[in-house]
Amino acid sequence: MTKSVLVTGGAGYIGSVVSRYLLHKGYKVRVMDSLIHGGQALLGLYHENNFDFVCGDVREDTDITNSLEGIDCVVHLAAIVGDPACARQPDIARAVNLDGSMRLFQMAQNMGVSRFVFASTCSNYGKMIDTSDYVNEDSELRPISLYAENKVSVENMLLDVSQSNSISTTVLRLATAFGVSPRMRFDLTVNEFTMEIMVNQALMVYGEQFWRPYVHVRDIARAIDLVLGLAIDRVGGKVFNVGDTAQNYRKGEVVDLICSIVNNAAEIEYVEKEEDPRDYRVSFERIKSDLGFSATRSVSDGIREVAGVITQGAITNFNNPYYRN
Repeated sequence: MTKSVLVTGGAGYIGSVVSRYLLHKGYKVRVMDSLIHGGQALLGLYHENNFDFVCGDVREDTDITNSLEGIDCVVHLAAIVGDPACARQPDIARAVNLDGSMRLFQMAQNMGVSRFVFASTCSNYGKMIDTSDYVNEDSELRPISLYAENKVSVENMLLDVSQSNSISTTVLRLATAFGVSPRMRFDLTVNEFTMEIMVNQALMVYGEQFWRPYVHVRDIARAIDLVLGLAIDRVGGKVFNVGDTAQNYRKGEVVDLICSIVNNAAEIEYVEKEEDPRDYRVSFERIKSDLGFSATRSVSDGIREVAGVITQGAITNFNNPYYRN
């Protein structure tokens, strides 16, 4: 029997790719999204027989009930995403990212959903004590933003109830995403730096020495599909970092990589002020060894992909707020 999956936040940067990928893999996919960034990313899905859409909000019980009807698995991506967006509207961020997530899980459990996959973030690792080493899923979490604090709180709740026989929970801590999506974003490091260097021939970089792990948005979709397809005893009650250990870069290294690939003359200004003090270098060996997952696209691949979109004129109005959270 074809499994039915609810993808919350399915009109977003990651969600619109995940929804397409799961449809391609034969799932029945229902998207719930409040459409705060519009629904353009979903327009190509309406002809799909296995696609269904609910315009809804995770803060509203009625919307959650309508979305969960007949659903086997939940992939929970909906959130006020990123540190700046959460800092601008902290009360809304808590209501959506923390309270809404917990309510969605409780109702999913009550309505007989068998699996709940939670999209968390490697930002939970915050600022590493020793940047010569790698953090892993068992490392101390050191969130330094409201966004990460809320993610950690939801993780703790999900893992506390992971022994329940009624629903399997899996936490995926995603590396910083990059690559082209139907709901494109140019406020993510690789995408943003590539665009700024190519379009504006100028870039201001804060904290060039800080480490980040990166993962292509399609590889995130692949990881979610993998978790949904594996036996519950392999993924239930577990945490997996999603990415590739080889794709950890300092911000300054990302800039150097972009410049070497796009060959654009650009004025690069490095600012020592710790505007964003997150600094974490992440191991992805668990998802590789336990689940057999490896990334298929590198940061270099993503730079070429974004550069192609720019060079070919597929996007021209880069100042449009649609492309940023």
